Amino acid sequence: MGKIIQTMLETSGFANLTFNNLFMLVLACFFLYLGIRRGYEPYLMVPIAFGILLVNLPLAGLMNEAIGNNPGGLLYYLYQGTNLGIYPPLIFLCLGASTDFGPLIANPKTILLGGAAQFGIFAAFFLATALGMTPAESGSVGIIGGADGPTAIFVTTRLAPHLLSAIALAAYSYMALVPIIQPPIIRFLTTEKERKVVMTQTRHVSSIEKILFPIVTTIFISLVVPSATTLIGCLMLGNLIREIKVVPKLTETLQNAMMYIVTILLGVTVGAKADGDLFLSPTTLKIIFLGLLAFGIGTASGVLLGKVMYKLSGGEINPMIGAAGVSAVPMAARVVQKEGQKENPGNYLLMHAMGPNVAGVIGSAVAAGVLLAFFGA
Repeated sequence: MGKIIQTMLETSGFANLTFNNLFMLVLACFFLYLGIRRGYEPYLMVPIAFGILLVNLPLAGLMNEAIGNNPGGLLYYLYQGTNLGIYPPLIFLCLGASTDFGPLIANPKTILLGGAAQFGIFAAFFLATALGMTPAESGSVGIIGGADGPTAIFVTTRLAPHLLSAIALAAYSYMALVPIIQPPIIRFLTTEKERKVVMTQTRHVSSIEKILFPIVTTIFISLVVPSATTLIGCLMLGNLIREIKVVPKLTETLQNAMMYIVTILLGVTVGAKADGDLFLSPTTLKIIFLGLLAFGIGTASGVLLGKVMYKLSGGEINPMIGAAGVSAVPMAARVVQKEGQKENPGNYLLMHAMGPNVAGVIGSAVAAGVLLAFFGA
C-alpha cells in the first residue's frame, strides 16, 4: 500500500510542478480575473487564460504531439487550426458580417487616419530589428501595433511561430486595455478646443455603394498586395453577405454562433502555447515592451494626422477620431466617443470614429500582407 501511495505521489501533478508552471498558473488566474471581474475582452481573455491554465498543469498532456501509439492531446489537434492559419481568416469572415463600412464610405478621407495608425507597426519593426530580432520576428512583433489579434496570429504563424504565445497574449491584452492606454495619449496630444469639436452628420450611403465596396476593395487590394488576399477576402466576403440582405440566416450565423465558436477555439489554443518554459524568457519581455510601444505610436500617429486634418478642414474634424485608426473594433471608437462627451456632453463622435476604425482593420490586413510578402517563406 505504501508503495502505491508513493507512486501516486511521484506521478501526480504536485510532484512535477515547476516554478514556471506555478507562475503561469497564477498568470492564468490573473487573466481570468481581468476577463471575468474587470470585463476586459472576456470573450477572448477567458478562453486564452484557461488555455494557459490547461497547458501548465503538469502531465496533463493536452498539447502532446501524436507519436507512435500515443494519439496526442486534444488541444494539439485543435491548435492546428491556429498553426495552419485557419482560425484568423474565419474571424475576419465573421467580423466582416458584423461591420458596417458605411461611415468609411460616407467620409472616405478617414481611411487616411486608419493608414496613419499603422505607422506603429513599422516603427516597432525597425526598433525590434535594432534590438537584434530577425526581420521575420520583427514583423511579427510590429503587427501588434495594429491592435488586431487575429492579424497578429496570422502573421506570426507564418513568420515566427515560436513567438506565437507571447505575441498573441500581448496583442489581445493591449486590445483589452484600449480604454486605459488610449485616453492619456489622446489628451496629451490634443487641446481642449480640439476635443470639443462637434462633427456634422455624414451623408447617407446607399445599399448599392455598400454592396460594391467589398467587391471593389477585394479586387483592388488583392492586385496591389496579393499576400493580403486571405484576410481581406474573408473580411469582405463576410461584409458582402451582410449587405446583400438576401441571406439573413448566414449573416446571423456569422455574427453570432460561428464568431463565438471560432473565438473560443482560437483563444484556448493560443493560450495553450503559453508553456511556462517557453513564455518566461527575455524575448517575451522584449515583445511585451515593443508591442505596447507599437500600439502607443499607432494611436499617436492617428491623432497627429487628425490634428493636420483639423487644421486643413478649418476646424471641422475632431482630431480624436484619429485614435480610432487602430483596428480594435469598436473599442477604439467607443474610447473616442467617451473622451468627446467628457468635453462636450452633446458631442456624438461614435459614427465618425467608426470610419477610421474600420479603415484600421483594412490597414492592418494590408500591413500584414506587406510583411508576409517581404519576409514570408
